[in-house]
Amino acid sequence: MSFSTLVSDLTYRDSLRPSPPNTASTTGPTDTRSQISRARSYASTAATSVSISGEVSSQLHGGYSHPLARAWQAERQLTKSMLIYPLFITDNPDESTLIPSLPGQRRMGTNKLVAFLTPLIAKGLKSVILFGVPLAPSAKDPLGTAADDPQGPVIAGIRLLRRAFPNLFIIADVCLCEYTSHGHCGILHDDGSLNNSLSVDRISDVAMAYAEAGAHCVAPSDMNDGRIRAIKLKLIEAGIAHRIVLMSYSAKFSGCLYGPFRDAAGSCPSFGDRRCYQLPPGGRGLARRAIQRDIGEGADIIMVKPATQYLDIISDAKEIGKDLPVAAYHVSGEYAMIHAAAKAGVFDLKAMAFEATEGILRAGASIVVSYFTPEFLDWLET
Repeated sequence: MSFSTLVSDLTYRDSLRPSPPNTASTTGPTDTRSQISRARSYASTAATSVSISGEVSSQLHGGYSHPLARAWQAERQLTKSMLIYPLFITDNPDESTLIPSLPGQRRMGTNKLVAFLTPLIAKGLKSVILFGVPLAPSAKDPLGTAADDPQGPVIAGIRLLRRAFPNLFIIADVCLCEYTSHGHCGILHDDGSLNNSLSVDRISDVAMAYAEAGAHCVAPSDMNDGRIRAIKLKLIEAGIAHRIVLMSYSAKFSGCLYGPFRDAAGSCPSFGDRRCYQLPPGGRGLARRAIQRDIGEGADIIMVKPATQYLDIISDAKEIGKDLPVAAYHVSGEYAMIHAAAKAGVFDLKAMAFEATEGILRAGASIVVSYFTPEFLDWLET
């Protein structure tokens, strides 16, 4: 019952009562004030009875009635240090080409990196993840030989960025798909299936080359069984395990959200697909097992990829690896969909970018690989 209705109801009740002798029936200002006072008293009594009966817990609005109080409701609030920005580095030093399917993103050669990153680092960029994009026709072969070429884009990029930006945290994605002539994430048997043993040996060698070049973190994304253990053992043997972060793409699902990335990296398989080594979209149990395995093999950070469609897996990762940081990769398809919908007027780009990312944090991630990183560096200032 509204307050005005309550006053009207009390007025009606008073009209039914007989007036005392020698009392005028006209209602004056004093009577009206009296009715309002009685209504307030009645409402206060009703509210007290609600609290006494235990229903006060249903009153939530006050807890987020102010913008700061709303922010306090989040267990994790997005900060610049949570963000990792993906960079596509080519073997053409002067390359700077926009990627049509990935709005605002570009492939760059090493000669363009410093000028591109300088303003972002001034705004608070803390970390990048490097993906090599060999463009030379001779750069690809069945073994992915160019992946650890000392003059290749990733190793050259690591060394350049270490010199130019000493405080920038550099992550090297470790995979063979950009460097193999067949586009798969490892070495193949003659029948076209993945040779896990040879692939793990090759992937771990590439990871070591990136670590020795100066990467702070190596991040194998190939999904070959046992590659975390192999990398960890080689890091220990080389005496550098104490200074290299090992971030595993533990729960990487197959699907249709990687199209723009494959356009950018030139890593689309020439035949078949990756469903035999990337996880099936419905494979929650497999994801949990993969996370447990990689933690046991020495991973320092667990990653889930993609992010928005797999918030339950992010939550599982945080539950299973409660003492480890959990990362999530907001992948190229997720990013492109938000851009396309915003362009069509479905929603505001900034609002949706925050909503998607805050959902990822709420699920349990504390690190987000995001193509929105440059925008977030500006948005988080306001």
